[in-house]
Amino acid sequence: MKKLLMKEFRLCMHPAALIMLGLSALVLIPNYPYAVSFFYMTLGIYFICLDGRENHDAAYTLTLPVSRKQAVQGRMLFACCLEAAQLLLCGAMVLLNRKLLGGAPNQAGMDANLAVIGQGLIVFGLFNLVFFPSWYRDINKVGGAFLKASAAVFLYIVVGVAATYALPFVRDGLDNGKPECFTARAIYTAAALAFFMAATAFACRLSESRFEKQDLTL
Repeated sequence: MKKLLMKEFRLCMHPAALIMLGLSALVLIPNYPYAVSFFYMTLGIYFICLDGRENHDAAYTLTLPVSRKQAVQGRMLFACCLEAAQLLLCGAMVLLNRKLLGGAPNQAGMDANLAVIGQGLIVFGLFNLVFFPSWYRDINKVGGAFLKASAAVFLYIVVGVAATYALPFVRDGLDNGKPECFTARAIYTAAALAFFMAATAFACRLSESRFEKQDLTL
């Protein structure tokens, strides 16, 4: 798996994914829906898969001494590495936001705090859950899979923004920088991490099953 992951980084990395990492800085923009910044990395993953389709990456990978299940695992692990990198960068941007802007209220969703990382985990969990099983049903239809995943992600983002105004727990417990609410934000982020791990693991199993059934011409 280590060598397969190295192959993904060396041969499959798309410049768009690196650019999307830089968009973590959107967390520094006042009154911006910070959860959207995580969507851009899903766009980078889409470009990686699209580029792979055009270059027949799946056929090439299966000429290596790896199984179809391992090929799926390698690609999803690669995606998770990119997602983790953006979560870390966004965490750093949250800290910088609070230092530069003093934790000013965000009128377009969650304030810059730990709960934003929780939102990112949910965005990535939803994306992985919808995109990869749909894509591995037919690796030639990457665009359709991305549209489905994007719809799920943006539905969550819209609901998340509305919740900062409509739900007392979110409005008063998560959407602020008060030290006394840190426990609530930490619990929310831990629950989001659990969701991300469970959703990604389930997506991987389902993707493996669907990819095994595909008839690929090598």
